[in-house]
Amino acid sequence: MAGRRSSSIGCKSLITRRTSVFVSSVNTYDPIKVNLLVLDINAQIALFRDLLISIGQSKDCPEHRERIRKLRRNCVEACKTTSQLILPHIQSAMDEGIPADNQNLVMLYFMAQLFHRELRKSHKLVQVVPMDMSGYYDNRAGPSNLGNVISQILLCKQITPDFNHEELCSIIKDSEEIANILKEIGEYMPKQENNLEKPSALNEDVSNQWTKKQRNFIYKHMDLFCCAAPPNYL
Repeated sequence: MAGRRSSSIGCKSLITRRTSVFVSSVNTYDPIKVNLLVLDINAQIALFRDLLISIGQSKDCPEHRERIRKLRRNCVEACKTTSQLILPHIQSAMDEGIPADNQNLVMLYFMAQLFHRELRKSHKLVQVVPMDMSGYYDNRAGPSNLGNVISQILLCKQITPDFNHEELCSIIKDSEEIANILKEIGEYMPKQENNLEKPSALNEDVSNQWTKKQRNFIYKHMDLFCCAAPPNYL
C-alpha cells in the first residue's frame, strides 16, 4: 500500500514538474519563435483574403464557407496568442526603462489592422451572399446537433438553425476581439508607426512645414526661372 502511495506521489510530482516546465517554456519570450508566429499570421491573413474573393463565384460552396470560418477562428487565436507573448515582454522592458522598439509588435499591429478590415469585409459578404449550410451540417455530428435535439424535445417543435446569422454574430465577436488587441498593442506602439494608420496622417495639416515653405518659395519666384530659361527659338 505504501508502495502505491509513493508511486502515485512520484507521478504527481513528475506531472507537476512537466507542467511547470511547459508553462515556463510558453511564457518565455523567444524572438525567433515570435517572428515565426507573426509570419504565420501574415500567411493566414493572405489566405483568408483570397478565400473571401471566391465568395459568390463558382468555387463558393458550403465546404468553402466552412474553411473560411475555421481559418478566421485560427487567425483570431493566433493574434491573441502572439500578443500575449509580446506584450508582457514589452511591458517588462518599459519597466526597466528600455524603449518599446519591437519589430514583431509593429508587424503584428499592422497585420491585425488588415485582418480587422477583412473581417468587416467578410461580414458584408455573408450578408450580401448568404449560403445554405443546413445540408452540410446535417451530415456532420457535433455538439450543436445534440443541443438542437434537446431543444426540439423540450419545445416540441422543429428548430431550423440560421447558420448565416450565427456566422454574422461570430464575425462581430471576432472583430471585437481584434479591436481589443489593437487597443492593447496601440498603447505600446512607437508614436511614429502608431500615427501612420490614422486618417489625420493623410491630412494636409500634418505635412512638413518646410515643404510648404519651399513650395511657396518656388511658386513665388517662378517668374525668375521663366526669365532665366533659354528662348524657344534657339
